[in-house]
Amino acid sequence: MAGAEGFVEADNAEAIMIRIEHKTRKIESLLKQYKPVEALRTALEGTHAMTRDERCKSAHWIVVHRALMAIKDVDGMLSSLDSEYYDILMKYLYKGLSTGDRPTCEQCLRIHEKLTERAGFGCILRYLADTLNTV
Repeated sequence: MAGAEGFVEADNAEAIMIRIEHKTRKIESLLKQYKPVEALRTALEGTHAMTRDERCKSAHWIVVHRALMAIKDVDGMLSSLDSEYYDILMKYLYKGLSTGDRPTCEQCLRIHEKLTERAGFGCILRYLADTLNTV
């Protein structure tokens, strides 16, 4: 992994895990305050830090999944969410669909439909084309 330019080195994985733990606490607090959109926005922030460490990816998926499952008003969520998050959200929706968990898949499909209506098919194509920044 040392030769993979742009990716976080293994020794920085602990620092990423600490940031994810802080993010988890913040998201739980937002969810307790009935602010699921802010929780999702917080979960999606900082996902640009590229890492191949599976522990980090798994921990971050758990955080995003928690926020995704709290969303009830998909249209309201997409209206409140900046368009810069659409591509990242699409990646996590496909991650959720790959789990095979029925409630997760149902929620991801519901959001996927509305996100595709709002952002178009480019969002899906960018997800498929991006083989470096996997979630």
